[in-house]
Amino acid sequence: MMRLKGLFVIMPLFITVGFLLVFFSNNSISANNVTGPIVQLTVEEVIGPATDDYVERALQTAAQRHAELVVIRIDTPGGLDTAMRGIIKNITNSTVPVASYVAPTGARAASAGTYILYASHIAAMAPGTNLGAATPVKIGGIPTPGKTAKDKNDQVAGDATDDAMKHKLVNDAVAYIRGLAQLHGRNQDWAEKAVREAASLPANDALKINVINIIASNVTDLLKQIDGREVLVHGEKRTLHTTGLVIEKIDPDWRSRFLSVITNPNIAYILMLVGIYGLIFEFSNPGSIVPGTVGAIALLLALYSFQMLPVNYAGMGLILLGVALMVGEAFQPSFGMLGIGGLVAFVFGSIILMDTDAPGFIIELSVIITFAIISVLIFIFVIGMAIKARRRKVVSGLEELIGAVAIVINDFNRKGRVSVHSENWIALTNTPLCKGQQVKVTEVKGLTLQVEPLDDSMQATTHAVSQQENKL
Repeated sequence: MMRLKGLFVIMPLFITVGFLLVFFSNNSISANNVTGPIVQLTVEEVIGPATDDYVERALQTAAQRHAELVVIRIDTPGGLDTAMRGIIKNITNSTVPVASYVAPTGARAASAGTYILYASHIAAMAPGTNLGAATPVKIGGIPTPGKTAKDKNDQVAGDATDDAMKHKLVNDAVAYIRGLAQLHGRNQDWAEKAVREAASLPANDALKINVINIIASNVTDLLKQIDGREVLVHGEKRTLHTTGLVIEKIDPDWRSRFLSVITNPNIAYILMLVGIYGLIFEFSNPGSIVPGTVGAIALLLALYSFQMLPVNYAGMGLILLGVALMVGEAFQPSFGMLGIGGLVAFVFGSIILMDTDAPGFIIELSVIITFAIISVLIFIFVIGMAIKARRRKVVSGLEELIGAVAIVINDFNRKGRVSVHSENWIALTNTPLCKGQQVKVTEVKGLTLQVEPLDDSMQATTHAVSQQENKL
């Protein structure tokens, strides 16, 4: 009993101590997590859909880890407007402050990179870097001819439609970048100049006229300079505490790398052609399975990629026309006219498929020439040989018996037996046949042959005469 009383006294003590330990451990954990790590991203090369996907997912991860700051190291010549706007939406709606840092020395934040720099809470550059040249360029589509006007000196004033479209693009971009500049109190006038006049600035000049906030030699220097700085996040002021924090780098995951590969214009172009070739081989030889499967997958990946790329659909139409003409040459030879026409349409369509001056979104001419030559060889020679092979006489199976010459084993009027290829077969005929007569197989029904005399009267007469002579 004494032991039980002692146990009842000790148990509440242990429970109390346990609750205190849990309470203080939770408090210490929450205190340690008040300030999260510094998350560093890297945006290099051309800004496209894969970049947008990478930044969006990384910012979500940074928010989950309660990061103090996200640093995006930028070195880009620009990219697609849709991808750029997606990145900017993610930055402006992020609960974690974002610092865009143009680095290392020699890097640039041209075109779309300039907009991203203006949208970030902190804009920084390394010495020897530059930004600007943010004039939008119309990509894709077919230019629409407009009316031209002449002044008194008969000088062409220009295409009214094209000018109106250009003004719309530029004015929209100006309003957009000025709005981004207002968010963080940066130089709006120079931002407009970067759009209208494609102006560029080195890092030192950008700092002097309030285009950027900081010049830093590296990420560590950047974090030291912005420690204690106030930024505006969703309308609320937040003080940054960036010294002594761990820097966690988030590299593109497999999904972002995969998107980056298939949205490369050269890869998307190759996938499209592989898909077309695979389906053509499958249709020309049904049941092959492998060409059709590979072709369907490649074509679906190409179509997904083209939804994200600045595709000129006139170029795609020319490519399809070229393929159709080269297939026509294989099926119906025209002394090269269809083939040459298909080659010309194929090359021109490939050249204008990515109708843009944006760097990184142009199909290399070497890729076009290589696949043009391969396409000609495939459609004119390989498919032509396959079609000729299909038209050859069957040399195996029951179908091979059709047209073969058989020998009648016994006389019969309707049903009897014949020998063909050293095998005896049941045969049906509409004409009386004699022993030893040669007949031609016209049809195969299961294990029965339909036959007819090879030459109706002469063989019968010859056979009858020979039998009479034998009797005499």
